[in-house]
Amino acid sequence: MARKRLITDNETLQRRYGELTADDTVVGRLRLRPGEEHLLVDLQARGVRMIPSATSQLCSRSKVFQARILAGLMVPHTTPVYDQHDMMRLVGLYTREVAGPVVCKLDRANGGTGILRFASIEDVYTQAVLGGLSFPFVVQPFVRECRDIRVVVLGGTVEAYERRNPDNFRHNLHCGGRSIAVAPSPAQLRLCRRAMERAGFPYAFVDLLETGAGDCWLSEINLRGGLRGARLSQQDYLRAVEEIHQELLASGRA
Repeated sequence: MARKRLITDNETLQRRYGELTADDTVVGRLRLRPGEEHLLVDLQARGVRMIPSATSQLCSRSKVFQARILAGLMVPHTTPVYDQHDMMRLVGLYTREVAGPVVCKLDRANGGTGILRFASIEDVYTQAVLGGLSFPFVVQPFVRECRDIRVVVLGGTVEAYERRNPDNFRHNLHCGGRSIAVAPSPAQLRLCRRAMERAGFPYAFVDLLETGAGDCWLSEINLRGGLRGARLSQQDYLRAVEEIHQELLASGRA
């Protein structure tokens, strides 16, 4: 009978990758280069247990994948765009349903660096066709005067804070913004939990967008995020994540 293996570091994972079976468990985020995401699919197909789940790890790496499976929780008409045919169809949809500026999210950019604002969907189309935007990416309507709220969910520990930047609609804290602690509403917490459940997140950094009318939408979700503005320290975060990993390992759940 094969001995069950517990892999807790990426070096061992790479060395033993070809030997892993359904008896084995990998704990921790995989360090993958762009294009290596198929390894998650292969491990899952072989029945290797992953903590956190393969879906949550893929979501954390790809805004496009997030929009593909979580668009129903995002600003209406948020759409992943994979090629020029998608872009052409989106021009028709936005022309009928959405007026005004739009936002484009580049797939792997973080810290607000890949959030682009365009005056219209036609401007996005032009840039995409001329090669100014690399597929795939996400398009959504631009929401004016919204609040940016980050909710950190670590088991029973929940912390939330609003990020504000008067000079930048992206609300970057590292570019002149500031944070204000807030108490998330029950509806906001339900939204966080729905996103986490759908994408298999055992813990998460959830970014919410709240409109002036009081509507709240999922902006992004990640297994890791910056703690600038949070009361949690890096040590607090790492300790909580390790506790969650151990609980999942002991319970037999992914």
